[in-house]
Amino acid sequence: MSTPQPDEDTDHTAMSKSKLHQSRSFTDTTTEQISPSSEKPSNDRPKLRTFSYSFWSPEIAGLRRAYLKIVVPVVVMIVVLMWITLPIYWGSLASSAKHTHNLEAWIVDRDGGQLGQAITQTFLSTSGPLSLGWRSISPAEAGTDADVAITIAEEKAWIAVVVEPNVSARLTLARQTGDKTYNPASAINVYYAQARNEIAANNFLVPIATQLLTGVTQRFAASSFASFLQSEGLVGNATALGLFVQAPATVVPGVSWTMNNLRPYTAPVAQAVTLVGQIYICIFAFITTMVHSAARPILEPYLTLRSYIRLRALVPLILYIPLSLFYSMVSLPFHLPFGTKFGTGGFFIFWAYIYLGMLALGLALESMITLLTARFVPFFLVLWIIANISSAVIPAELQPAIYKYGLGFPVWNMEQAIRCIIFNTANHLGRNAGILIGWIAISFISLIFFCWFARKSGHHDVSSAPRGGHGPPPPPPPPTEGGMDADSLHDGGNEKHRLGKGDEP
Repeated sequence: MSTPQPDEDTDHTAMSKSKLHQSRSFTDTTTEQISPSSEKPSNDRPKLRTFSYSFWSPEIAGLRRAYLKIVVPVVVMIVVLMWITLPIYWGSLASSAKHTHNLEAWIVDRDGGQLGQAITQTFLSTSGPLSLGWRSISPAEAGTDADVAITIAEEKAWIAVVVEPNVSARLTLARQTGDKTYNPASAINVYYAQARNEIAANNFLVPIATQLLTGVTQRFAASSFASFLQSEGLVGNATALGLFVQAPATVVPGVSWTMNNLRPYTAPVAQAVTLVGQIYICIFAFITTMVHSAARPILEPYLTLRSYIRLRALVPLILYIPLSLFYSMVSLPFHLPFGTKFGTGGFFIFWAYIYLGMLALGLALESMITLLTARFVPFFLVLWIIANISSAVIPAELQPAIYKYGLGFPVWNMEQAIRCIIFNTANHLGRNAGILIGWIAISFISLIFFCWFARKSGHHDVSSAPRGGHGPPPPPPPPTEGGMDADSLHDGGNEKHRLGKGDEP
């Protein structure tokens, strides 16, 4: 008979008991070392009592220094960030009144008489900070009034003032005959599109045009009436006075104008999605980026570079679908006019552009967090928001030339696309989508490069992984007999007050 071999389970049990005995011995030894009965408190590290000191107590001087070393540098960095970013936004608004001459405005004189000449000369001679870029357009070039309206709606000019045919002659005839049907407001038509940019329209276009028209029409009405009386020899003529009483509109105001708002800004709730909503989209994308950054290290150490890049790229693509959908649905109960241009499909087109915009804004954050880490990416978020919003808050024509960079940024193109969908402004959706997709592509390329660089430099995920780690965190040490692990015992040894005389380990 062969000699029976020792059972492997028996050996394993014996080894486990040996390790447990050593662990208990270590715990007992450690407890004795940290017990006040076996070690006197050090003068260099006095015992600290909880909830017992003021902020300036000398006993916590070291802790106070550590606290200030964290807070003070961050405050300094925020101040520097303020001075770098806020002037960008302030500068986009500060000199808008000085750039109104960049807003192209048309004068179309179909009259050819005294009124048309007076308006053309007055408008073209205006100068100064609050003057539009007036151009005299021939009737042949301008086309019909319908053609002029289409030109303004397609954003080839900001505003057009059209002096209608034979206005001067019709006014004289109405005075001579006492025509009750004479309508002074039919003399001039003004065309503009408020929804193209309500700030430019309300603050500059309409006020400037109204001021000029008020002055020139009042002067023309007074001078033409005086000339009419003298030329016709009607001074003191009772019959003439009767005609004027019969048709008083031929005297006051004599001539007037009609404002034609081709694209009215009829939905104030649109302010929530045209500009401010873009900030919200950035914030939601940032939260998603931070959550993804915290979750990735669970899988990242075990993934190949190819799989890791797919994880980084595909997760935002998937997550932004429901996020953009629910963001778009928020506007439904508030009756945002999605069907103005595209009917029932307007909502889905709106959702598509919100999704593209969220990708363009969010993937930039997803890319930069790899390079800047979670500690510093909030600083990039502030710069990213301000750089986008500053160039979109008012038209580029009202800003210094440097802000034309915004024409190629995500927020400006999202705003223009949204205005087209809900207000039927000029259709630039193809260009808007192309620019947004371009930003998405740039973010994907930079994300791939940053992930490759992070792996090559020896850090699996520099955005959130602990420094010096090249794999998953080590397993915790085995628990001691009293239920505390070795780290807890060492912490207690450092504080020297967790275990006291007579306490159970």
